[in-house]
Amino acid sequence: MSEHRASIHWLRNGGQFDSDGYSRDHEWAFDGGQRITGSAAPEYLGNVAGVDPEEALVAALSSCHMLTLLAIAAKKGWVVDDYQDEAVGTLEKNSDGRLAVTKVVLRPRIKFAEGKGPDAEALTRLHESAHRNCFIANSVKTQVTVEAR
Repeated sequence: MSEHRASIHWLRNGGQFDSDGYSRDHEWAFDGGQRITGSAAPEYLGNVAGVDPEEALVAALSSCHMLTLLAIAAKKGWVVDDYQDEAVGTLEKNSDGRLAVTKVVLRPRIKFAEGKGPDAEALTRLHESAHRNCFIANSVKTQVTVEAR
């Protein structure tokens, strides 16, 4: 078992505080010293320069899939030279009528070293295994789809 922590801090800083008039900007801090500005999505009066929680969820799912896939590929002797993903999450009302990220589509593009990659069938199995073993995908009830390119 392991624990993973993030520190979140919001401060009014003397500004206005009512339903439309407070800053949604806040800071995320992680154990390695990284600090990221978080905010609400612009549609919810947030700052476009900050990372909103919905984007962070999409990034976490994409990153977990990639890291799991890289681990499996390395064990199989396949050499990954480049991995890119343009993941998209959809925020909409779920079956309970509540706003939720109801689906995330991962669209990874992978370049393997010449002669050091799987065939098409093995690549499909690699993505399936990465998805099945991704800690984050196993943690959410959001439908996560992988559309490998």
